[in-house]
Amino acid sequence: SAIGCTVVNIDAQDLIMGKPHLVLGLLWQIIKIGLFADIQISRNEALIALLGEGEDLEQLLSMSPEELLLRWVNYHLNNAGWQPIGNFTEDIKDSKAYFHLLNQIAPKGERDDEIKITIDMSRFTEKDDIQRAEFMLQQAARLDCRQFVTPADVVAGIHKLNIAFVANLFNTYPALNKPNHNDIDLSLLEGETREERTFRNWMNSLGAYPYVNHLYRDLTDALVILQLYEKIQVPVEQKRVNRPPYPALGGNMRKLENCNYAVELGKKEAKFSLVGIGGVNINEGNKTHTLALVWQLM
Repeated sequence: SAIGCTVVNIDAQDLIMGKPHLVLGLLWQIIKIGLFADIQISRNEALIALLGEGEDLEQLLSMSPEELLLRWVNYHLNNAGWQPIGNFTEDIKDSKAYFHLLNQIAPKGERDDEIKITIDMSRFTEKDDIQRAEFMLQQAARLDCRQFVTPADVVAGIHKLNIAFVANLFNTYPALNKPNHNDIDLSLLEGETREERTFRNWMNSLGAYPYVNHLYRDLTDALVILQLYEKIQVPVEQKRVNRPPYPALGGNMRKLENCNYAVELGKKEAKFSLVGIGGVNINEGNKTHTLALVWQLM
C-alpha cells in the first residue's frame, strides 16, 4: 500500500495460501508501478515533445502514464508515416505498428557514444500473424527489449502484457528530445512531494476509482473524495453524486456540485475543520485547500 497498490480484500494469509488471482493481481500492480515510474513529465521533461498543436502543458500534465504512453507511440508512428493506434489490444495485433515503432526508436548512431542498430523490416509483409509477431520480437531483441510478450500474446492483444512491453521500450529508448518552448511555464513540472505521494498512494491502496495519478487534477470532480468518505463511514447520498461522462456543456458545473457536496459532508458529517474552503477550491485544484481536506480524511 505504501507504493499505491490496491490491497483491498487481500491480506498476508492470502499470499501464504498462494491464491493465484490475488497474487498475480498484486504482482501486476508492482510491475506496473515500476514500469510507469518515469512516464511522467515531472521526471522526464522530454515528454513535452508530445504536445499536440494548440495544446497547452496543462492538458499533457493531466494525462495518465498509459495515456502518455499511447501518445508517445503515436508520436513515433506519425513520424514513420503510419496510422495511429487507439489501444494496446486490437490495434497492435498485426505487429505492424510495433515494427514502425522499433524502427523509429532504434539508435541511429548519430552521437559518438551511440551504436547504430538497424531494424530489419523485411518480414513486415509476412502473411502469418504469429510469424510476423515473432520476427518483430526478434527485432526488439536487438534493442534488448524482448520482454513480457510472446508472439501469441501480441496476436491475442493481451492488454497488460502489451502495455508492459511498450513501457519497457519507452524506458529503454524514449527517442525524444526536449523541445525549446519558451512559452511553456516549466514551474508546472514540479514533482510531487513526499507528503503528496503518501496521500495519493493511500487513496489508491483503498481501491479509489479512477486511479489517482495526479493528486490535485484527479480530485477536481470529488468522486474519489466521496469514495473515501464511505471508507471512513461517512454516509454519501449517491443520488447527489454526478458521474462521468460529463457533458461538454455544463460538465464542469456537475464537477463543482460534487466538490460542494464533498465540502458540505466534511463540515456537517465528518466534522472536519474546513474554514475558508469551498467546493470551488477543490474543483480548481488548489493545493493548500485540497491538502487540508485530504489530510483530515486520512
